[in-house]
Amino acid sequence: MTLYSEEALTPRKIVEYLGRYIVGQDKAKRAVAIALRNRFRRRRLPSEIAREIVPKNILMVGPTGVGKTEIARRLSELVKAPFVKVEATKYTEVGYVGRDVESMIRDLVERSVQMVRERKTAEVQEEAEARAEERLLDALLPPRRAKERVADVMSFFTGQTTERREEPLSEEDQRQEHQRTATRERLRQMLREGKLDGREVEIEISESLQAGIPLIGGPGMDEMGMNLGEMLSGILPKRKKRTRTTVSDARKILQAEEAEKLVDQESVAQEALEKAQEEGIVFIDELDKVAATGSAHGGPDVSREGVQRDLLPVIEGCNVNTKYGPVRTDHILFIAAGAFQKVKPSDLVPELQGRIPLRVELNPLTEEDLARILVEPENSLIRQYQALLSTEEVSLEFDDDAIREIASLAARMNREMENIGARRLHTMMENLLEDLQFEAPEMRGQRVLVDARFVRERLERLVADSDMRRYML
Repeated sequence: MTLYSEEALTPRKIVEYLGRYIVGQDKAKRAVAIALRNRFRRRRLPSEIAREIVPKNILMVGPTGVGKTEIARRLSELVKAPFVKVEATKYTEVGYVGRDVESMIRDLVERSVQMVRERKTAEVQEEAEARAEERLLDALLPPRRAKERVADVMSFFTGQTTERREEPLSEEDQRQEHQRTATRERLRQMLREGKLDGREVEIEISESLQAGIPLIGGPGMDEMGMNLGEMLSGILPKRKKRTRTTVSDARKILQAEEAEKLVDQESVAQEALEKAQEEGIVFIDELDKVAATGSAHGGPDVSREGVQRDLLPVIEGCNVNTKYGPVRTDHILFIAAGAFQKVKPSDLVPELQGRIPLRVELNPLTEEDLARILVEPENSLIRQYQALLSTEEVSLEFDDDAIREIASLAARMNREMENIGARRLHTMMENLLEDLQFEAPEMRGQRVLVDARFVRERLERLVADSDMRRYML
C-alpha cells in the first residue's frame, strides 16, 4: 500500500517505512531510498537531460537471511512499482541449458501488465456490476418477446436490417409487458438483497480459444509466452457456451467478463510497457554464484562468466522484445545481491562491476538484532503465531526473558552451524510451539505464557545435541 505521495516520499520517509519491516541495515536502506528518490527527481527534468540520467544500480553484499530481498520487495510495494526477483543461477549463456537472461525483463513486463490490468479493472467495477446485473436479470426473466428475437436472428444471417414498425400493443400485451417489467424490478431488488444467491440459473459465457501449442523458434521464444491459442484468440470469435450455476457465482463470472470487455487491452499494454521501463525494479539474487572462482577447472566457470557477459547489455540498456512490444532497459533499477563468502565482488567481470556502481554491505545479525526481529516488525513472527492460535481461542503470550532466550539460542546455532540469519528464527519458533499447535483445538479458552524456562525445556536439548542439529536448519 502506498503510504505517501510522490512529493512526500523523501529518503527519510522511505527509510522510516523500510524500518517497519527490516531491523538494522541502515546503510542499505539509505542507498535504495536515494536511488528511488532520484527516479522522482529525473521525471521533473527536461527530456533532453532526463534521457542521460540512468539509475545507479546497487550491489548488496551480506550473508543470507539479513534482509537483502526484503528491502527490495518492500521498496517496490511502497511505490507500487513492477518488481521481479530472479536468481542468477537459473541463467546460462547461449549454448548451455538454462533460461535466457532477457526473460527477466519479460517477467517484469508481465508483472507490469498484471498491475495495470488490475488497476483498470478496479476502475470499471461499478459499470461492470451494473452490466452483469442486467445480464443476470435477462437470464432469470427474458425481457424480449420471441417474435423479436427471431427477427433479429434472421437479420443477422441475411445481413439485411429491416426497419421494424412499431405496432400498437393490444391491451393484453400492454398488461403482460407491464407485469414483466414489475416482476423484473422485484427480481432486481431481491438480487441486490442477496435473496436469490442460492438459486440456480443458466447463463451464457464466452469461452476463449486456448490451443496451448507452443511455437517452435529460436532461443527465447518459449520465454515470450506466445502460443497458438493466444494468437488465434485475437482473430477467431470467442465461442459461447451455456452453463448452470448459482446466482451468486453467476454474478461473479458475468462481472469479470463485463469488466474484461470494458478494459482496453491495447492501452493496458502501452501503459504497462511505459511503467516497466520507467519504474521497474529487478532484484538479481545469488549473483556471487556466477562469479568465477579462479579454479583451474575451466568448465563451469566458462558458463558463469558467460552469464555475467549476457547480463551486461541488459543492465546497461538495450531493447528486449516482448509479446507486448519492445522494452528499453536503460531506466530499470537493478538491485543485485549475494553472500560473497567464497568469492569477492571483485571476482565479477570488470564490465559488470562498472554497471553496478553502488556497493553496500549488510551486517550479520547479532543476538540483539534477532531479539528485535521477533517483536519489532509489523506482523512479526511472534504476532503471526499469536494470530494463528487466536483462531483456536488460545491466548499466547511471551515475556521478555523468553524473547532473549530464543534469540540467544538462534544466535548460538548460527555461530556453530551455517549462518542463515533471521531464517533460523522460523526453525526455532516452529520447534518451540510444535506441541502447542498440535494440542490447541483441545485448549480453547486457555492462556499460555512462554517464559525462558519454557524455551529452554523445548529447545536447549536440540541446540546442544550435535546429532540432532544435522537434521535441523
